[in-house]
Amino acid sequence: MRHLVIDSFDFADLADQAGPGDDTVFVAVRSGLAVGWYGPLAEPVARAVRGLAPVLVGADATDHEGIHDRLAQAAPRSRAGSWAVGALDCAVWDLHAQAEGSPAAGLLTHEPLQHRITAYSSWLTRDLSHPATADLIAEASAEGWTFTKWGLRDRPGASGGALADVLHAAATAEPIAVDAVGTWPPALAAEFATAADPSALVWLEDPAPTHDPRAYQHLRTLPLAVGERLTLADDAPAVLAGIRPAALTLDVVGCGGLTAARRILTRTTTPVFPHGRSLQPGLHLAAAHPDRVLAVEYRLQWEPGRQHLYAHPVEPDRGHLTLPTATGLGATPRSAPCLTRPAPCPYEAAPSPPPQARCSSWTHASKDTTPS
Repeated sequence: MRHLVIDSFDFADLADQAGPGDDTVFVAVRSGLAVGWYGPLAEPVARAVRGLAPVLVGADATDHEGIHDRLAQAAPRSRAGSWAVGALDCAVWDLHAQAEGSPAAGLLTHEPLQHRITAYSSWLTRDLSHPATADLIAEASAEGWTFTKWGLRDRPGASGGALADVLHAAATAEPIAVDAVGTWPPALAAEFATAADPSALVWLEDPAPTHDPRAYQHLRTLPLAVGERLTLADDAPAVLAGIRPAALTLDVVGCGGLTAARRILTRTTTPVFPHGRSLQPGLHLAAAHPDRVLAVEYRLQWEPGRQHLYAHPVEPDRGHLTLPTATGLGATPRSAPCLTRPAPCPYEAAPSPPPQARCSSWTHASKDTTPS
């Protein structure tokens, strides 16, 4: 296979098309006239990406392991740094797939792809303790999701027994997943484990604020889920061996990108349910590895607006999502006209357009791209 050399990168901000507080920044990487995208990014991640992106210039976009190692070595040792590696890694996968004329999932496996992908829905801003949530559970369940997930946070005066009662009241028709969002102290977790009926739970996600196995020792009678907060600094197999969860809710971008997620899949056997914040690459991971990725998360309160920013939005259909039919990762923004130009030939460098025809915002290796 011939090289696909990355020669430049840039950013697009779709703030004028998004709602208040939405992520809006997209990063693009380019080889000749082929462009790969990922986004939208939160501003802290976008800042980290701006500092890290120059590392890509001159790299071969088909060498995903080599590029990932290069990014990981140069990235800040922080959560934003791990997300920045993941965002650029996904943009490179998109570039490679665009050049191949293939969905990114087609580069992840030699097996037939799963085009209709099972999904579960979540609405974490609606806690189970809120009186109006019961009606929403019934409404969401009727839409055909494989299951639904809701918040179940610690709150002033709460006890483990009271939270178990809330769970049992909500799970009368079918089991539900709950996410404690890292808010439970050990005593509350121990009380909940004693009082809760495991059959009411699909899983209990992230009760503790860390991955310390000691924080989970009282909860092992219940189905657990962890993984959304894994980063490049974590040893994922060691975390899973210590906690022994029923589900790995991996964030494909947060853990370091598709390359990192692919590595984790080869080193673990825990069923994977990709976190919804990185839905586009999660869909491709699920399409390529349906035996390991059992369902993806669709965040009811945020994802419809997020999909509005894409050129090819994904819409749920009776609890399923369809792999985008367009080439690449499906992360191309809906409007960035000066950056999206089709590549006439995948691996042979096309002649560059004359300077006056180039988008003036393209960032080349010769420019200083370090944020101030």
